[in-house]
Amino acid sequence: MDLTPILAKRRSVRRFKPVPIPPEDLEKLLFALQRAPTDASAQLYSVLRVRDPALREAIARLSGDQEHVRQAAEFFLFLADVHRLERLLLHRGQKMASWPRTALHFGVLDAGLSAAYLALTAEALGYGVCFIGGVLNEPEALLDLLRLPPGVFPVVGLALGVPDEEGPPRPRLPRHLVVHEDRYRPYTEEDLEAAFQAMAPYSRVGDWGRVLKRYFAQGGAMEAREAPYGRALARQGLEPDLPQGSPYYSLGSLIETALKEARGVLFRQGEAWLEREAEAFRGEGRPGEALVEALKKARGEVPDWP
Repeated sequence: MDLTPILAKRRSVRRFKPVPIPPEDLEKLLFALQRAPTDASAQLYSVLRVRDPALREAIARLSGDQEHVRQAAEFFLFLADVHRLERLLLHRGQKMASWPRTALHFGVLDAGLSAAYLALTAEALGYGVCFIGGVLNEPEALLDLLRLPPGVFPVVGLALGVPDEEGPPRPRLPRHLVVHEDRYRPYTEEDLEAAFQAMAPYSRVGDWGRVLKRYFAQGGAMEAREAPYGRALARQGLEPDLPQGSPYYSLGSLIETALKEARGVLFRQGEAWLEREAEAFRGEGRPGEALVEALKKARGEVPDWP
């Protein structure tokens, strides 16, 4: 089957007709998402098919109040999932190794591939889709809402249904700026200007730079997501430098917090000390774990020990 005509006209759809997906088509979609490639057969992803209207409403609100999340016939949330693998290993008497960064990498990759396979199949069947990155706007609230266990993390949402709008496909960067041969080719000033010219139609006012600034420059949407994203990773046990459940988004942010409450922080092998003028508090373990313990002692949240 030649997919070129489907790819040539594909675009995100944000208005859907109130028409359900027939069971036979839904079966094709669910079949497709499980046929995506996965590293070492681990399938480090899960998918939530969200049918409860109240739950859909809550996700829409947390994702930036996006109406198409409520309106679509189907809404799927793709998750990086290391939890199931850990349970499978334990079932056969094996203990999961510690590899949180690599686990997150392949979990996000597996979830993304699964979402792409479902989306492409849906578009081949004549449906419209819209990926929802806004599920990362408030990841900690989403963890609570969906009761996701440690090792499970939201990656992207996908709204799907019968389109109720038409329009041209969005532009893409010139191919030579995306597809490199043999080595990564440095960009010239002419290349960069060509990128802005090619992507100008993406913006209503013809200035793609305004879009990039809103999302990716200092003070933009992605910067605002960074700390909540990091805290949610630590909570789910996917941040290797911090203990699971830590309220900090990085080891650096933990050290900054500690230095605001103490004169200094000292690390030694297997321990950390938080020092004030006339007292010091000791924590044990890896650097992040030890400093969290020392900080809790300094705050009186846990008993101090000689």
